[in-house]
Amino acid sequence: MSQFSSIPTLDAIAVLKRFHIRADKSLGQNFLQDSSALEKIALAAEIQADDCVLEIGPGLGSLTRYLAVSAKEVTAIELDRDMLAPLKAVLTPYQNVRVIHGDILKTSVSEVINTPDYLVAANIPYYITSAVIRHLLESNPKPRRIVLTIQKEVAERICAKAGDLSLLALSVQVYGKPSLAAIIPAEAFHPAPKVDSAILRIDIYKEPLIPNDLLKTFFDLIKAGFSQKRKTLRNSLSSGMHVSTKDSEALLTSANIDYMRRAETLSIEEWKGMCEILKK
Repeated sequence: MSQFSSIPTLDAIAVLKRFHIRADKSLGQNFLQDSSALEKIALAAEIQADDCVLEIGPGLGSLTRYLAVSAKEVTAIELDRDMLAPLKAVLTPYQNVRVIHGDILKTSVSEVINTPDYLVAANIPYYITSAVIRHLLESNPKPRRIVLTIQKEVAERICAKAGDLSLLALSVQVYGKPSLAAIIPAEAFHPAPKVDSAILRIDIYKEPLIPNDLLKTFFDLIKAGFSQKRKTLRNSLSSGMHVSTKDSEALLTSANIDYMRRAETLSIEEWKGMCEILKK
């Protein structure tokens, strides 16, 4: 018998009606209520009995319950004050859940969880995807693993291979290895979003692929490289770094990179090579 078999299906419409509230479109609220999808998220996180889990935007607590039966402790941060009463009601049977009213993007992770090697599992609003991921990856302590339900197209972009890398993909892949755990259809949510979602799993490296003393240079460089995506690296780096095309060409040549290539074709190792040259 599954550890999740005792968790009842959560009827989001009924809970919202009971507490006289509605999903807030401005907060990107889409409540995941499909039991199979919720189980897939919890399984993708590979939660151990002694793990502490951070959840962002628990909403009505549908996923929180699956995390609570797996983990030692769940810390759930909820921005919407209207969600606190239904959350308390839904989570009454789970004594290992701590709900905090707050904005994760304005909260230092160390203020709410100080356990190293913690996990993050959440169904987050689409519009804060990039900001949340960056906030978590730059936090101290860093999580061991991040599992997020996000827009399918964005998840696929994050998991892209060299040759089709975006600024977002590089920003994630320098810190950890991303993978798609499952696809979740729009109808699994209430209200249903206009697009399908995906469960994105990021296994965090013990150390970033770019040394810490080069990270600022790396981010400045990739932002410059992607500043004019349709242009060659020689021109985009020249514009983004405010240097002459002669200087950007010299940098690329020194790193053994064809200056006619485009930013999306470079691997992290190639960006690293340029960072090392700039730091000399």
